[in-house]
Amino acid sequence: MSEIKQIKAVARDRSGKGAARAVRRQGQVPAVIYGAGQAAQAIALDFNQTKQLIFAGHFLTTIFEIDVNGQTVRAIPRDYQLDPVRDFPIHVDFLRVSAGQTIKVVVPVHVVGQEKSPGVKRGGTLQVVEHTVELAVSPDAIPDYIEASVEGLDIGSSVHLEDIKLPNGAKATSTENLTLVTVVAPTGLKEEEAAPAAAEGTPAA
Repeated sequence: MSEIKQIKAVARDRSGKGAARAVRRQGQVPAVIYGAGQAAQAIALDFNQTKQLIFAGHFLTTIFEIDVNGQTVRAIPRDYQLDPVRDFPIHVDFLRVSAGQTIKVVVPVHVVGQEKSPGVKRGGTLQVVEHTVELAVSPDAIPDYIEASVEGLDIGSSVHLEDIKLPNGAKATSTENLTLVTVVAPTGLKEEEAAPAAAEGTPAA
């Protein structure tokens, strides 16, 4: 689980595109905190700190304690926008969280056990079908990632969502048994297997 991080902010009196542009001109990032049955709160974040936190990774699965003019709000980023040309943050949305609440988060899938996969040893290639999985979890138990082990997998075998041991209290939101990783045959092997099949189907002269 990612540690809870602190970030400072200042409250904004105005919202809207014009106000957001004014915030950016001051070297800050406009943001909004919403949820928990309360009114949305417009805030401004430090540009350099926000950019560093986003590009450090795990931003959307990290709980933040946001200091807004001396008052602390616990929230998780729901979305952020980057400038399409210069790739720096231009807006962040936060969702308030509280104890006992269940939230949905998207966590990355890490593939492990490649060195113990017979299929990989035979030249097979790992094909990651799902790079992320959405989970319903407590805000205090958000995993940084989930592991999909290909140990023991041969060519043509797969790891499915039901094969994954999820953290305590976590539940996949998908009702489908998603395929996460497959060990596929190398191109050369596919051609060798296809050739005899084609020969069998050719009528004798």
